[in-house]
Amino acid sequence: MKPVRVVQWATGNIGTRALREVIRHPDLELVGVFVYDDGKATVDAGALCGEPPVGVVATSDRAAVHTLSADCVLYMARAFALDDVLPFLEQGTNVVTTCGDLSAGGRALDAETRQRIEDACARGNTSVYATGSSPGFITDALPYALLSLQRRCDGIEIEEFADLSQRASPELLFDIMGFGRPPGASSEARAAHLLAAFRPALEELAEAAGRPVDAWSSNGEVAVARGDTTIAAGPLARGSVAAQRTQLVGRARGDVVVRFAPTWYCLTDVEPAWDLRPTGWRVQVHGDAPLDVALPFPVAVEALGETTPAYTANRPVNAIPYVCAARPGILSTADLPPILPRSRE
Repeated sequence: MKPVRVVQWATGNIGTRALREVIRHPDLELVGVFVYDDGKATVDAGALCGEPPVGVVATSDRAAVHTLSADCVLYMARAFALDDVLPFLEQGTNVVTTCGDLSAGGRALDAETRQRIEDACARGNTSVYATGSSPGFITDALPYALLSLQRRCDGIEIEEFADLSQRASPELLFDIMGFGRPPGASSEARAAHLLAAFRPALEELAEAAGRPVDAWSSNGEVAVARGDTTIAAGPLARGSVAAQRTQLVGRARGDVVVRFAPTWYCLTDVEPAWDLRPTGWRVQVHGDAPLDVALPFPVAVEALGETTPAYTANRPVNAIPYVCAARPGILSTADLPPILPRSRE
């Protein structure tokens, strides 16, 4: 079987892991790497991800990457840029991305942007698909499998847990996420932001369960440290924010039909006392075949930083051959067969 020619776009934390897996994949051929950092340009792709040299050097030249005639690009930019994606689609290069703008079949896109993408796909006979871990696997692939056991589904609840105690990133935890600060109003702003990011996937999930949402709500809350302590990112004072929980809730005729609750914490000794589970997920399906599925990551907390990128990077890499074989247009998970490490083709 002819290998699938792949471009890796961006080499941040997730992109670097994806690049490594593309290089290792026996059915994929790396033909290009785009980087935003000029310091990475001209560096061999293998060196960027801890692999032996592969003879493909990174570039910050967009035009050079667009003309490679690749079969697929792994687009892992921090923010979706339509002008970067359209040339690939128009020229026959499929797109697999972690950008949430295109999740759930791109249902959050405005009409003009959607039409431009669909037109580009039609001209290039190409597809675009967004996936990852969350949203992605935990909002569609796993829940869809659980729904296959139901004849009547009353609702689905997804809880996500992240232990950040060993994350040595003070700028991220303290400056951006607001840990270590006195409790304030930022939790509601965070809830609104997360609802915008996850609503498309959760909306699609509720529809798959046969319970379309007619009203959405979101709220955020915090728990504080009971005493002074120090985590990997630095000191955490008593009474400062040590855990954050957001509730995203979709209702149908007043009934809760989908709930997503991400909980991030820096320590477990908090006030009020919360049920803080290990990093991972819990999914509950309420129906005529009720289920309660716990998916803790079986990884020491000290190793989470090294391991967790795989949960987001691997699924897009695995999806490449399926997306290349799919119908043209913006895809959702329901448009594809189960995504496996090796295609059955």
